[in-house]
Amino acid sequence: MSRGDLADSATPADAGTWTAPSRHPNQLRTRLLRLVLLLATVASTTYWGREHYLGFLTTFSADPPAVGLLDGMWYSVAILGILGVHELGHYYACRFYRIDASPPYFLPAPLLTGTVGAFIRIRQRIPTKAILFDVGAAGPIAGFVVAVPVLFAGLRLSRVIPLPESDAGLYALGEPLLFKGAVWLIWGEIPDGHAITLHPVALAAWFGLLLTALNLFPVGQLDGGHISYAAFGPRSTAITLAGIAVAVGLTFVSLSWIAWTVVLLMMLVIFGPHHPKTRDEHVPLDATRRCVALFTAVIFILCFTPAPIELIGTSVEP
Repeated sequence: MSRGDLADSATPADAGTWTAPSRHPNQLRTRLLRLVLLLATVASTTYWGREHYLGFLTTFSADPPAVGLLDGMWYSVAILGILGVHELGHYYACRFYRIDASPPYFLPAPLLTGTVGAFIRIRQRIPTKAILFDVGAAGPIAGFVVAVPVLFAGLRLSRVIPLPESDAGLYALGEPLLFKGAVWLIWGEIPDGHAITLHPVALAAWFGLLLTALNLFPVGQLDGGHISYAAFGPRSTAITLAGIAVAVGLTFVSLSWIAWTVVLLMMLVIFGPHHPKTRDEHVPLDATRRCVALFTAVIFILCFTPAPIELIGTSVEP
C-alpha cells in the first residue's frame, strides 16, 4: 500500500482532500497493459486448467481421455473469481474512502497455477490507521467469502479413488483446517489406501486459500502487515520480524516455503521492517475493527497449512 496525507478519522467525508485523478498521457497504455495481463492470465489459467482437468479425468490411467481447451475454464473462472474479488475488495474500499487506486492487475505465470496472483496500485498515501485497516482487511475477507463456496462446490465435484501401488512421482497438497473440515462434511472419513482427486474447481479453491494465508502473513506491505500495523502500531515491527522468522523456520518443515521466504526477505531488504507511519499511530482501533482483526486472524488459521506441497514418493518399488 502507498503512503499518503494523514487525516484524523475514518469516515469518507473526512478522509482527506481528494480530487479526481488527472488524465495522464500514458493512461491508455496503462489500461492496455491491464487488459493484456488479464488476457494472458486467462490464457495461462485456462491452459493449466485443461491440464488439471485432464489429470482429474485420467486418475492414473494410461489412456488419457480427450479434453478440450474450454474444459480449462473450470479452473480459470474459479481462480480468477477468487483473486479478482480479493483485489476488488481492496479497490472498492479505496473508492469508498476516495483513495486513488487502480483496478486490478492480474499476473500470468508459466506454473501449475497459471498465475501468481493480482494486485492494485494505490496512488495516494493511506490517511489513518482505521482506513488502512479497512483497505487491508477488505481484500482477504472478500476473497475468503468467495473461496468457501467454491471449495465446497469443487469438493462435491471431486472423487475418492484408490491410490496406485507405486507412489513414485506423486505429490500431496497440504490440507488447511477449512479444507479438512469441508472434506469431512462432504466425504466423511477417507478409507485407507484412498485419496481425493481434486476437481479443478476444488484445486482453484485450495490455491485461493493458500494465497489468502500468504497475504495475511503479518509482514511489511502484505495485507496482514497493514492489519498488524493498524492494530498494534509501532509494535508491528516486532511482529514483522517474528513473521519472517516463522517463515524461515517453515522452510525446515517443507521446502515449498523457500520461494515465499525469499520474497519476504526481499521485502524486508527493500522496504525495511517498519511500516509507514500514520499521524494517529498511537491511537487504538475501535472495538468493531478489533473484532474484525480477530476474524482475519481466524481466516489465516483456517487457510494456513505448514506443508503446502509435498512429494509422497520418489522411487518405484520393485
